[in-house]
Amino acid sequence: MAIEQLAKPVGAWCPQCKPGRGCQIYPDRPDECRSFNCLWLVNDHLDERWRPSKSKLVLTTSDDGIEVRCDPGFPDAWRKAPFHHEIREWAVSGEMHDVTVVVVIGQRMILVTPDREFDLGVVGPEQRIVRELEGTRVVGATVVNESDLERRA
Repeated sequence: MAIEQLAKPVGAWCPQCKPGRGCQIYPDRPDECRSFNCLWLVNDHLDERWRPSKSKLVLTTSDDGIEVRCDPGFPDAWRKAPFHHEIREWAVSGEMHDVTVVVVIGQRMILVTPDREFDLGVVGPEQRIVRELEGTRVVGATVVNESDLERRA
């Protein structure tokens, strides 16, 4: 993920991270890092298999759902057992409760639904995912510029 205070872009290793050793400035890390909590740390339903160093996945929330962020070196980690099955279960529950489940690989995003996956490609920070619904079922998804959404409202 991006870390603005360290000028770290999305998809790049933090210059303060030493693989196998962790954060080299942990006691003095920026507030942005201090306030971040992976869902694995705060959700008792996620067992040791979901530990980011093991799963190669970091789970976060967004305004409207769950984001499954893949380690760029392991872009298919989310497709492995047991992760893929559980992500699909979240999508089933999410469809009933208007919660999206998105897999993030670098800047590429995949919207996961109970029936299919919508590969949305690269989604920029000024873009939004718009779902086409039939009842609560997602039947389509597109990416639009946030400014276009504001003009429609």
